[in-house]
Amino acid sequence: MVRSLPFVTAFIALIISAAPGLHAAETVWSGLVIAENVAQPESIPPELTRIERILKDLFGYNQFQVIGQSSKTLKTGQEDWLATSKFFGLRVDARGESEAGYVLNLKLYKEKELLLETDAKLSKRSPLVIKGPQVGSGQLLLVLVVE
Repeated sequence: MVRSLPFVTAFIALIISAAPGLHAAETVWSGLVIAENVAQPESIPPELTRIERILKDLFGYNQFQVIGQSSKTLKTGQEDWLATSKFFGLRVDARGESEAGYVLNLKLYKEKELLLETDAKLSKRSPLVIKGPQVGSGQLLLVLVVE
């Protein structure tokens, strides 16, 4: 019986790892980002270095400033959280998980006014970037990344 203990332990570990809904927790970084073109751009914030080329190629701006952010560890895929800045707030309501990523409901507020509500899918392999309203000489971007 003692010799079969490692086999039983390995078998239970295999069953647990294959069970649906049981997975390692993942962290999602959410950011409110002001993108603009300036004569002397500052270096990109560390939170955006991984996706700097994507942001520059897609939107054509040379400077990106994080004005609000939040990180949330997802354990069930059903969590919700808020990324806020002085004027804007991004409410994220995770509605479930698949192998490819997460289904989200996003609400963007300017102070207490709802500007945008949309459902989106956040891939585990690539960021989700949504172009928001013009802000001064720049553009508000909503950025979500599975870390």
